[in-house]
Amino acid sequence: MEFPYVLSGAAVGFLVGLTGVGGGSLMAPLLIILFNFTPAKAIGTDLWFAAITKMVGGTLHGQIGSPDWQVVRRLALGSVPAAVITLLWLGFYYGGRLEADLLMRLLGVALLVVACITPMKERLSIPLRRFRAQAGPQFRSHQLILTVVSGALIGCLVTITSVGAGALVAVFLMLVYPLRMNAKTLVGTDILHAIPLALVAAIGHSWLGNVDWTLLGNLLIGSIPGVILGSLATGKVEDHWIRNCLAVMLAISGLKMLLG
Repeated sequence: MEFPYVLSGAAVGFLVGLTGVGGGSLMAPLLIILFNFTPAKAIGTDLWFAAITKMVGGTLHGQIGSPDWQVVRRLALGSVPAAVITLLWLGFYYGGRLEADLLMRLLGVALLVVACITPMKERLSIPLRRFRAQAGPQFRSHQLILTVVSGALIGCLVTITSVGAGALVAVFLMLVYPLRMNAKTLVGTDILHAIPLALVAAIGHSWLGNVDWTLLGNLLIGSIPGVILGSLATGKVEDHWIRNCLAVMLAISGLKMLLG
């Protein structure tokens, strides 16, 4: 058992359970920058880490009735097929992985986008609710297609970089379902959708040979108790400062990916 990997898994797992953000956004760059894993191996291992960690967190959120299952299904209708198509594209046209430099740049851009979005979530809530109320009932007719298309775009991004299933989905849900999602429902829906997406992407990266199973075992030893504690703390802990700190860490990691 490697204690640094266990500790990293516990810290990231807690953030996943508490905020729905942090799995792919933190673990992949952590493995690359701090532990010197190749981008492809870090992304493949991180996807398994995210899938299993969020299964535990999702089970807890499901038991307390927080997810919106209809929205989860709509997102998965776009994201899961998109993940499969992206994996086939990687396997047949790129030998299972993109070039390391290209992966680093893609990961860096994704991290910077997530870093910009993460601290804005709470500030967006009131104006988005006001906009949704003014839009009226006709807005509902667009929700299904917007959700499926957005799910497909996120599915592609997560499969390539392992980043985006948490922060991007959460902000999308606030944009399209501002009246329907409270804080607990938002996190629960976000986590529940990430499970099938991360699982499909993780299985595909196993097929492509991009997973370090020993590393994954060490990460999970820490992440499973971490995500349980974080899930139980959802709604009980003021996470505003956590999101701001997370955004700073993501921005630093993203810049390092782009400039390193």
